This record gives sequence, C-alpha cells and structure tokens, in this order.
Amino acid sequence: MSTETDQGYSAAGEVGAVRARRTMSENIWRGLKKAPPTAWFGMIVISIYLFLAIFAGILAPYGEEEVLDAAYLPSWFDADEDFPWDPRFLLGTDQLGRDMLTRLIYGARNTIGIAVATTALSFGIGGTLGVLVTIRPGFFDQLISRFVDVLMAIPGLIFALMLLSIFGSTVTNLIIIIAVLDATRVFRLSRAVAMNVVVMDYVEAAKLRGEGLMWIMRKEIIPNIMPPLVAEFGLRFCFVFLTISALSFLGVGIQPPTADWGSMVRENATLITYGSATPLFPAGAIALLTVAVNFVVDWFLHKTSGLRDEH
Repeated sequence: MSTETDQGYSAAGEVGAVRARRTMSENIWRGLKKAPPTAWFGMIVISIYLFLAIFAGILAPYGEEEVLDAAYLPSWFDADEDFPWDPRFLLGTDQLGRDMLTRLIYGARNTIGIAVATTALSFGIGGTLGVLVTIRPGFFDQLISRFVDVLMAIPGLIFALMLLSIFGSTVTNLIIIIAVLDATRVFRLSRAVAMNVVVMDYVEAAKLRGEGLMWIMRKEIIPNIMPPLVAEFGLRFCFVFLTISALSFLGVGIQPPTADWGSMVRENATLITYGSATPLFPAGAIALLTVAVNFVVDWFLHKTSGLRDEH
C-alpha cells in the first residue's frame, strides 16, 4: 500500500517517477546487476560464442576447408611420446587433415547463424498465425489449429529426416523445414497468451475505434505478450540448435565441407574408441551453449514472472 500525506504525497508515485526518469540503459544495467551468477555465466558464454561467430574469418588460424597435414593429428590433450603434439594444431586435425580449432570457430558461425535464422522464421510464422486466430476466431482458428495438431502428432526429427531426404539437404530447405515444424509450438504458445489479451478492454476499444487487424496486433497485443515469447525464443533456439546438430550428425543437415559441430562429431566419432578427446570438442561446444542459453532463459522467466522481490 502507498502512504499518502495530507499534501497528496504518494510514496509509490515517487518510486514510479524515479523509475520513469531513468534511461533504458540505466534500467538494463540495474537489472543486470541483480542477475544471479548462473545468468552472468550464460551471458558471458553467449557473448563469446557470438564474438567467435561474427569474427570467425579473422580469428580462425586457417581456412575453413583448408587441408593442412596428416589426418587425425593429436590435440595437446591427447599427445604422448608415440604421438607428439604439433604446436600448429592446438586441437589436432580431423579425418582429412583440417585444423579442428579452425573448424570449431567456423562451426560457431554456421551452426548458430542457421539456428538463429530458423528460430526467427518459426516465430514469424507461428507467432503471426497465433495472434491472428485470436483476433479472428472461428473457421480460420479451427483450420489452423487442427493442421498444427496433425504436424505435432508426427515426431519432429523423423519428419524432418523424411522431408530433407525428399527435397534435398540444402541450407534453405533445412531452415524452411525446421522452421515450419517448430512454428507449431510457437503457434500454440502465442495463441494461448494472446487469448488472454484480446479480451481486455483496451483491445475492445481499439476495435470499436475501427482500428485494423495489423494495428491491433502491433500496438495492443504483441507488446503485451512479449515476455513469454522472448523466453520461448531462447528455449526454441536450443531445440532448433540441437535439431540441426542432430540432423548433421545423421548426415542430412549442414553438408560437407561446411563446418558444423554435429557433422564434426560424426566425422571424428571413431576416435572415441582410441581414447581421443577430439570428438568431444564439438560435442562440448554444443552442450555448453545449450546450458548457457537455458541459464539466461531461466533468469529472464523468473525476472518477468513477478515472483522476485522488489527492492
């Protein structure tokens, strides 16, 4: 409860006024300072991955497809007297003699870039349809919802394998197929949260004023459903990222000679039987990014849930 004096002073109003005077950067920094260590760990890891992805061409010591030396040279971790470490190749070489460190760096650009593009497309499709069916319920809603039910009834990985086998394993096909399949989950969430917003008085007032569907979507509905959608974007990115890596591991994802972490695990998997850690480097990169994104998403969900304490 706010405390008011005879002069009309409101403590709650004063707090609101102070918050209003802060700039966006100040509010963001205040929120980051309250973030738990796990969230900071996740943000640091994500920043490193993004830096590697953006500047891969500068940071990588060799070319992405450049064959340099003998195959399966040991990394510094695996080297011994019988198989000495070559300082030119920190993480050794792959089955064709390409530098593993270079492939890992370029793999960050390819895998993360394709995963982000796929997730963004799935949100563009699923989010738009989810909001539209809440504004125009009826036959259109039933048609889209039943179609989504059919797609969700089929295991996503198996369906993606079948479609990529039919249409070919190009990057464009990979993005479109995974985005369409993943858009079904986004549609379900966006429809559920939008249904709670379309019944609000301000949406009804906008309809009575004669505002168009796109205006109502942009101005009234989407801004009020952003927190759960932003959190879901992080989760869906993890699922898409892992799906792309799994498809590449199975041979129908990102195709050679393009560097991709999933295909790198497949190409060097036989080294596990010889006690080599080489296949673990791309597998560890996949696991670390997944954990980091989940840490940040968990913090964001807690921050926007209203369960935190106000100071």
